[in-house]
This record gives sequence, C-alpha cells and structure tokens, in this order.
Amino acid sequence: MAWNEPGGNSNNQDPWGGKRRNNGDRKGPPDLDEAFRKLQESLNGLFGGGKKRGDDGGGPGRSGGFGGLLGIGLVVLAAVWLYSAVYVVDEQEQAVVLRFGKYYETVGPGLNIYFPPIDRKYLENVTRERAYTKQGQMLTEDENIVEVPLTVQYKISNLQDFVLSVDQPEISLQHATESALRHVVGSTAMDQVLTEGRELMASEIKERLQRFMDTYRTGITVTQVNVQSAAAPREVQEAFDDVIRAREDEQRSRNQAETYANGVVPEARGQAQRILEDANGYRDETVSRAKGEADRFTKLVAEYRKAPEVTRQRLYLDTMQEVFSNTSKVLVTGNKNGQSNLLYLPLDKMVESGRSTSTPVTGAAATGNEANVRTAADLQQQQARTRESR
Repeated sequence: MAWNEPGGNSNNQDPWGGKRRNNGDRKGPPDLDEAFRKLQESLNGLFGGGKKRGDDGGGPGRSGGFGGLLGIGLVVLAAVWLYSAVYVVDEQEQAVVLRFGKYYETVGPGLNIYFPPIDRKYLENVTRERAYTKQGQMLTEDENIVEVPLTVQYKISNLQDFVLSVDQPEISLQHATESALRHVVGSTAMDQVLTEGRELMASEIKERLQRFMDTYRTGITVTQVNVQSAAAPREVQEAFDDVIRAREDEQRSRNQAETYANGVVPEARGQAQRILEDANGYRDETVSRAKGEADRFTKLVAEYRKAPEVTRQRLYLDTMQEVFSNTSKVLVTGNKNGQSNLLYLPLDKMVESGRSTSTPVTGAAATGNEANVRTAADLQQQQARTRESR
C-alpha cells in the first residue's frame, strides 16, 4: 500500500520507508554533520587526539577537533609544497635556481627539486629558434628615406646572463636591432639598399647586433638576420620609380657606349700599331741603307786609291746609267772630227714599256729592248775610249 493512500499509515511512514518519530521528526538520508563528526573522530585517533575527560562520549572534545583540523591543514600544505617543489626539465630546457635572491645553480634536463619560498627557479627553452621582425623608415647615406623590413633569428646561449644580467633582454634586443639597422642603412646608398646590397647589409647588421648583445651580456646569440626587399615610402613611390627607370636608362646607355668603344678602340689601336710598325720599318730601312752607302763609299775610296782612272770611269758610267734611266730622251753626240751624226734611239719608250706593270714586255720584244740598250751603252763606252786615246 502506498504511503499516501487513503487509510494507509501515512502518519508513521515517509516516502523513504522510515517511520516518523514521536516528536514529529522523520528518519531521512544520512546526516552530513554526523558523517563529518565520524571523520573528525577518526583523524583524532590517528593524530592522538582523545576525548575530553569527564565526557560521556556524546561528542568530541574541543582540543581533539582543533588538532585534527591542524593536521589536515599541515597535510594539505605539505602536499601543495611538494607538488610545487618538484619539477621536470625537458631536453631542450634549462633552469636557473636562485636561493635567497642570489644565483645558486643551473640545472639541466631531468627531475629536480627546489625549496620555495627561499628558492626561485626560471625555466627557459635554450635550443628553440626565436624570431623578431622589425620594419621602419630609415634615412640612407644619400639622404633618401626607405622602408627596410628585416627578421632577426636568435636563441638563448647563456641562461644565467639571460635571467640575471639584463631586465627584459628581448626588449633590449629589439632596441639594439633598431640601432644597428639605422647605423648600417645610414652608411649605405639608396641604390645598394634597394638592389644588390641587402646581403652585405644583413651581414653587417648581424655582426653589429651580436656585438651589442655581448656587451650587454644578455645571453642571446643572433643566428641569422634576413633583410627583405626594401621599398620607398608610399607617398613618394612614383618618384622613386622614375628615378629607378632613369638609372636603368643611364646604365643601358653606358653599356651601349662601352660596346661601341670596345669595337672602335681595338681597331684604332691596330691602325696605330701598324703605323708604328711601318715607321719602325722605314727607320730600319733608312739606317741600313745609309750604313750600306757609307760602307760602299769606304770600300770605293780604297779601290780609287788603287786605280783612280778605272774607278773614275766606272763611277761616271754608273752615274750616267742612273741618270738616263730616269729621263725620257737619250742624246748621243758625235766625235771630235766634226761629224755631226746623231744616233737617236727611242729609249724612253723602251724604258716605259719595261717599267709598265699592266702590259709587261715578254718574249722577243723584251729581248730586243735589252739588246738595243746594250748597243747604246757599248757605243757610248767605245766613244769614250776613243776620246781618251786621242
């Protein structure tokens, strides 16, 4: 029968099957106060807390309850302290421990313990590459403004210096990066910043920045500095583009001029060298001819001293032959007996035909010309001998 049905014993029974007490209280679920009391009694027995003398066992004494609470608090505090004191350092990490605010030790990977609050630890990853990006407007050496973005990659090399030497070492790194960047860009021309000078700039910035970090003892090692494409400010971008195009035109014109010079200058040098060689050849020829003439004259003097008449006649004949060979007409005089017979030979035509290169005289014609010349020469010599004999 349900507890609330008519006629049922609803006064002495509740929904949980308990009978009502005479004082109107019902027997319900377990009482939390009683459960807490039992737990406290157990803890008092564990930590040696007893009941108060003269107590009839109706409840725990005040001293026993306070001691139990104190024990619970101590256990909780010990657990919390142990949980915070034991720590693990990974393979990529290091930890710096300070004792009473002073450096105590640097611990490596593994399970470690320290004693707070007298000890403090600083745990950092010392192998991870960190990056910092900077971009700003810089003034170049030729007083132009450019925007230079760069990225700095770094890592912690000395954790003790990183923690103790400088307050906020990464902020110091950012300030030093800006200083190094302005110094290097300020000593570089704009065309070098915008074109092929970025690698050299990155190397100089890295060297200067690492020198700053070593001076400050930040414990940071700069591993790489990357200078990205620099550009002019947006306000003057069009003017910068015009300047770049003008420089490209200048470079193209200079290349064309160098190409023309490379084609003309070697030719002119070749002609000058040929003229020098011709002059040297003419000089050598003239000097050699003069030396030969002088040597010939010296030998001729010796022969003249031996036979003056024969030498004189020979010189006369050679001179006449040379003179007649360069004249257009030849005149042969008669003898001293008054004979005025003149023998005229067309020797000028013979000489011209002999010297002509376009229609050279060959065969019988050449033989006849040579015979006529010999005949005239023999006749002249015979007349000279006759004059001498008379």
